[in-house]
Amino acid sequence: MNNNHKIILFDGVCNLCNGAVTFIIERDKRNVFKFAALQSEIGQKLISKFNIDTSKVDSIILIDGEKHYEKSSAALRIAKYLSGAYPLLFGFMVVPKFIRNAVYDYIAKNRYKWFGKRDECMIPTPDLKKKFL
Repeated sequence: MNNNHKIILFDGVCNLCNGAVTFIIERDKRNVFKFAALQSEIGQKLISKFNIDTSKVDSIILIDGEKHYEKSSAALRIAKYLSGAYPLLFGFMVVPKFIRNAVYDYIAKNRYKWFGKRDECMIPTPDLKKKFL
């Protein structure tokens, strides 16, 4: 695993999460991110290594070196590295975490109902395979 990349763990069966991964890949012009489904073997190893409670966080997690970020903190930190105006979203870090996470949790709680769920994790195309762990 290349320590120069930040790792995004995502719910591999969630349509919203898979859409977010595609969105990030298209805007990751500096090749900052690698991806792994929470359900994958590497995802499970990272969850264990960072002692992440997936009963409380089960959608998107950012691993940056020896630190990990969850929920809105992960999403806003990811935005910081995207092309275009998306890094401006990082400014929302000034909003208290409990408020940011309340919005995040509401969306995460309803993501399957609103966006649907897959029967299995996404399989990346041969071109995208190098972005996945």
